[in-house]
Amino acid sequence: MYKIKVSTDSTSDIPKNLVQELDIAVLPLTIYAQGKEYKDGIDLAPEEFYDILERSEELPTTSQVSAARYTELYEQVWREGYTHLIHTSINSKGSGTYQAAVISRDMFFEEHPEAAQQLTIHIIDSETYSMIYGMAVLEGARLAKDGADPETVIAAITEGVEHGRGMFVPMNLRCVRRSGRVSAAAAFVGDAMGLKPAITFEHGASKVVSKFRGDKRAVQGLVDIVKKERKPGTPYCLVYGNNAEIYEKLKEICEAELDQPPVLSYPVGNIISINTGPNMMGVIYRR
Repeated sequence: MYKIKVSTDSTSDIPKNLVQELDIAVLPLTIYAQGKEYKDGIDLAPEEFYDILERSEELPTTSQVSAARYTELYEQVWREGYTHLIHTSINSKGSGTYQAAVISRDMFFEEHPEAAQQLTIHIIDSETYSMIYGMAVLEGARLAKDGADPETVIAAITEGVEHGRGMFVPMNLRCVRRSGRVSAAAAFVGDAMGLKPAITFEHGASKVVSKFRGDKRAVQGLVDIVKKERKPGTPYCLVYGNNAEIYEKLKEICEAELDQPPVLSYPVGNIISINTGPNMMGVIYRR
């Protein structure tokens, strides 16, 4: 008889109500801003962090989930009698979190050799960010809750990550420039010309897919990309920051031009907002 625990880290941006409903273990990354340390998703709600981000002279920094925190998770699920832990991590090219998970797993089994016969720990590198892998984790957690076997849960998460796509449009390039997602020169020119880049991730690396001039064209342009790339009939979700007007326009156009409304809308998480800025919009969908 299987007993499966699904876990991830806070950069997956899964809303707290769904974390609780599906009993997902979420390990927080750490944020350093204005001389203070915050546990992502615990100490600060996104809306609170947006204000800090806007006021910060220096771009906040982050650190990976610690090996000690992973060890705590492994010991807890083992003591609670789980037979499988399926963990999905933030992109390994952008954080040491995935590697910490792997190293901690090896050390855990060295310290508790008897656990190796009772618990299987499977770690997935999402190679991406936010609800691009958060949606895959949700699907896996629902399957586990419904009694699916470990192989089915792992396959669903892996397939969801492989085909997931996120398209983010920062409406202001200040944070994008400081984070290095777009070069300083390109960001300067973009700001001067009113250009908004559409940024996605491929094989762990950020990529500018298109550029739009002005807010209205950016919203319509983002939806046009989604219409071209998205697999028809599949769920998608909307990402927003501190610009309610932009979000409402994005939602309106998506509901009018796509084949179904979004299954979820959520405020961009703290870690992602450091790179996009809080004045942003995005769509997470399945290619």
